[in-house]
Amino acid sequence: MDNFITREEHEEFMKRMEAEDNRQNRRIEILEKTTEQIQTLTTSVEKLAMNMESMVRQMGQQGERLEALESRDGEMWRKAMAYLVTAVIGAVVGYIFKQIGM
Repeated sequence: MDNFITREEHEEFMKRMEAEDNRQNRRIEILEKTTEQIQTLTTSVEKLAMNMESMVRQMGQQGERLEALESRDGEMWRKAMAYLVTAVIGAVVGYIFKQIGM
């Protein structure tokens, strides 16, 4: 029973333990804040992924609409050229028939 500690030793030990508790509490507080920030970041990334997916779908739809518009202009040009060629051929055939006397 000679292993007793003095009151001063006990108080010094208590001061050190309180300092260690404060240090660990501060570390836990920092970890909690970091965890909250990571959770917020995760939520933001999920929202960003959803927005990107929506944008990709919209871009696909716009691409399809653009192709339709481009092909429509091409079709109109081909129709105009066909009418022009038909008119020229008709004029040539008409001229030939006039020369033949029909």
